[in-house]
Amino acid sequence: MEDPMSCCSSDGTCSTTVTVDAPAAVTTVFAVSGMTCGHCEQSVGKAIKALDGVRAVQVDVTSGLVTVGSAGPLDDETVRVAVDEAGYELTGRA
Repeated sequence: MEDPMSCCSSDGTCSTTVTVDAPAAVTTVFAVSGMTCGHCEQSVGKAIKALDGVRAVQVDVTSGLVTVGSAGPLDDETVRVAVDEAGYELTGRA
């Protein structure tokens, strides 16, 4: 019997409508220098996430790598400007 408070039926289907961003079509890994802490991670992530077409950003401060999932190919210069404005340096693709 279904739980009246649950949106899921007993067969595992969901009875509600949920809007989900389209999955990333392109994954690009960039090398960024100057990141040393969680604040750096947030600043770089926020700057790149604001770019058109970006679906997901994963920042690894330890390795200096930023993985970006996007709807299509990203212009390296656009990403470079966003990272520079956040106070860090994009050193290229990893």
